[in-house]
Amino acid sequence: MERNEPSVTVIGLGLMGRALAGAFLKAGHPTTVWNRTTAKADRLVADGARLAPSLTAALRPGTLAAVCLTDYPALYELLDTDEVDLTGTTLLQLTSGSSGQARDAARWAERRGARYLDGAIMAVPPAIGTAEAVILTSGPRTDLDPHRPVLDALGTVDHLGTDHGLAALYDVAGLAMMWSVLNAWLQGTALVRTAGVDATTYAGFARTIAAGVADWLPGYAEQIDSGSFPAEVSALETDARAMAHLVEESEAVGVNAELPRLIQAMAHRALAAGHGGEQYPVLIEEFSRPRRD
Repeated sequence: MERNEPSVTVIGLGLMGRALAGAFLKAGHPTTVWNRTTAKADRLVADGARLAPSLTAALRPGTLAAVCLTDYPALYELLDTDEVDLTGTTLLQLTSGSSGQARDAARWAERRGARYLDGAIMAVPPAIGTAEAVILTSGPRTDLDPHRPVLDALGTVDHLGTDHGLAALYDVAGLAMMWSVLNAWLQGTALVRTAGVDATTYAGFARTIAAGVADWLPGYAEQIDSGSFPAEVSALETDARAMAHLVEESEAVGVNAELPRLIQAMAHRALAAGHGGEQYPVLIEEFSRPRRD
């Protein structure tokens, strides 16, 4: 290992933490690790990592520390103590949480004399170290840029902006996309199975539909950003009639219709508000409202 490479510390050695440390080591970066259960560091130490005897030893001034714990309370439990000096440290928090927690953590880190970046890992552990692993970051770019040569070892690092809450927001927004696509596919699969079509056969068709819908997003985004929703392809009132067909067919063949009924109810509210002649993205106004009792 070349010792003139920038160094890094990884705090927390679960599956993801070990993957992060492994990627740093593979890229030739001197890597210090710390975990309450020291045995989790054995393989990394064998590969060249240094096991810090304490958090204080792991977080020297100037250190870039990637923190990968279970949640934000775990972060404070470990690092918000008189024994741990964070002065001059740059913390990259890769623990999942809310945007509010990320902003609170940034203020806490500033009070402790540390720089703070919030992050979200959009990948599974085996993908870390490849271009497919997307690492979202948010916070001052001046805190990120000096450490890019190290962080690029993890995958594709994307800086979203100075607001520390952006990485967490993008993370949950990505989950909304993921689960919505999967739930729509499951709804469709349940429907076609009633006619003896298996999931594998339907998956090819569903993938084509999903890709086609994805192509609509840039144009629909322009409508949302402009606040103007001309019906260039289809009016919401037409879509609402198609929603009714989906609900009716689901119920007729004995498939759960709760999901399409939920979206249908939102569309009906938009119709009642006079948006029937506008295009589907006008529903952003319903999605942007808090729950109605």
